[in-house]
Amino acid sequence: MQPSDLAMLVTLDALLQEGSVTRAARRLGLSTPATSHALARLRERFDDPLLVRAGRSMVLTPRAKALREPVRDAVALSARVFEAPVAFDPATEERGFTLSATDYVMVVFGEALERQIRGRAPRLDLRFLPNSVDDAERLRSGETDLAVGIYGSLPPELRTRPLITDRFVCVVREDHPTIRGRLSLDEFVRVDHVQVAPRGRPGGYVDELLAERGLRRRVARAVPYFQVALAMTARSDYVLTISERIAKALGPALRLKVVPPPLPLEPFTLSMVWHPRFDGDEAHQWLRAQLLEATAGADAHPRARRRLSATDPTTGAPAKRPRK
Repeated sequence: MQPSDLAMLVTLDALLQEGSVTRAARRLGLSTPATSHALARLRERFDDPLLVRAGRSMVLTPRAKALREPVRDAVALSARVFEAPVAFDPATEERGFTLSATDYVMVVFGEALERQIRGRAPRLDLRFLPNSVDDAERLRSGETDLAVGIYGSLPPELRTRPLITDRFVCVVREDHPTIRGRLSLDEFVRVDHVQVAPRGRPGGYVDELLAERGLRRRVARAVPYFQVALAMTARSDYVLTISERIAKALGPALRLKVVPPPLPLEPFTLSMVWHPRFDGDEAHQWLRAQLLEATAGADAHPRARRRLSATDPTTGAPAKRPRK
């Protein structure tokens, strides 16, 4: 539809509703000759007289009568495009959002987020998907509305906001046959490991630090979920290097003990990422604010990195490590 078509549609609506060139002109704020000229063009366009003289007034042709309601609806619908949006009210909003996140998010601050959403926006639906190497493309395409994770290189148009920091610890079962209070680097390399690989890519930060020292560990199990890795460690002699917050949240019930890692593992930052088309969306703004509130008050770790691995976690490709 051309801009002139929309103007013609509005003129046609006035003519059909008023059944008079003079009254239609008054309604449109045009002169009677201009409206009469527009009627002539409409007659040519529809190959129908539309309005015909009947004594001292005009009547609609059958074609015009058939057009009257559809044209009225079309004009009303097009007018809604320019109306101011309805103010966002979380208490009544009926909408769904899709988020990419690991089960770490659900364990560490998911309860606080759930309590806030359920109490303040009872009809807001949240759908969670596991993190993926395609998170950035999912955000671009609209498959997901928000992603939470540790990200390396991202498309420059995407927005990011830090949420929470954490650090790494090692966990083993309480009655581990060889690991007591401390874990030496030699023993760390000698024992078998469970690794959490949310995006399905084994290797990463720990393995790179070992390689810098000419060392290598055996990752016997690589799983995508934090809770599975913890449960697996509790039933074996494996060592698991994992985020401290989730280790402290779930470890005691699984009879796991926390031991310091024998490597200088730096703390990290968990961020939320979204596409800029949602910058002005009130509901999306509100959801981001809930995530910030759910993580507020958590102890911050100084100099936490937004990227740890020299391998980009979103692509698996080498990435330049940020400066300390």
